[in-house]
Amino acid sequence: MNIPFYIVDVFARRRFTGNQLAVMVVPAHLSPEQMQEIAREMHFSETTFIGAASALNNTYQVRIFTPEHEVPFAGHPVLGTAFVIREMIMKHPENEITLDLQTGQVPVSYCLEIGRPSVFWMKQPDPVFGKTFEPAEVARALSLPVSSLDTRFPIEEVSTGLPFIMVPIQSREAVKAARVTMDAYEELISTSQAKALYLFCNEPYDPENTLNARMFGPYYGVVEDPATGSAGGCLMAYLHKNRYDSELPPVVMIEQGYEINRPSLIYGKVEEHGGKITVEVGGSVFLVAKGELVV
Repeated sequence: MNIPFYIVDVFARRRFTGNQLAVMVVPAHLSPEQMQEIAREMHFSETTFIGAASALNNTYQVRIFTPEHEVPFAGHPVLGTAFVIREMIMKHPENEITLDLQTGQVPVSYCLEIGRPSVFWMKQPDPVFGKTFEPAEVARALSLPVSSLDTRFPIEEVSTGLPFIMVPIQSREAVKAARVTMDAYEELISTSQAKALYLFCNEPYDPENTLNARMFGPYYGVVEDPATGSAGGCLMAYLHKNRYDSELPPVVMIEQGYEINRPSLIYGKVEEHGGKITVEVGGSVFLVAKGELVV
């Protein structure tokens, strides 16, 4: 059996940056166990599998696997898969696509920008805020002194489809110095729905950007991610709820992956109407390779 696949760079500033993703176009009879085995073999932070398509509203069934687990939602797989659907599968490309995930349907829109890479935007599920953490236990998990954390703001679980622990940090140097201490990390996540830590500060490498961020998630089989759209959505909700900065621009530019030489850029928007917070996350996608996997 030959399965067509595509490798794309998501949230990339140019080709060969950003977060790489494998997108598979699978036959209906492929089992979840086979998908997990393929995702482990591909060993990207996530691999997506495009299943049945519906002519109604350009809706496509999609499943997402890390090397270790199936996940209900993740940001860069949504945008990368929407790119493959629009550019490689649809006979007449549309600017509105819906991905049918375990968390529900996620709409994705395509925005052509003159003179700049085109951007795919997704509306994320409504944010859910969870427990908070003591700075000392999080600092231990990150091999940092407590003084490196920005304790003016809470360390808090947030989910816009996939939960993360939001960790405000004092400086870019402290973000760069962070290292996971596995015993303390495993103890921390044992009592948390969130299994990944998302560090951020308002001191970016590139002055055109708004925030610098870094994600650690050994639980998912990839210790560090160069770009994390689902966490970017959680961050936007967190910033809004906790009034992190009254002067955040309408489109927040979150840089990530600089420490592992995969510079990435995540766009974020957040609005509140009638007490309801709405988050959108966007980024550019580039095709890297395509082929067939022999199974």
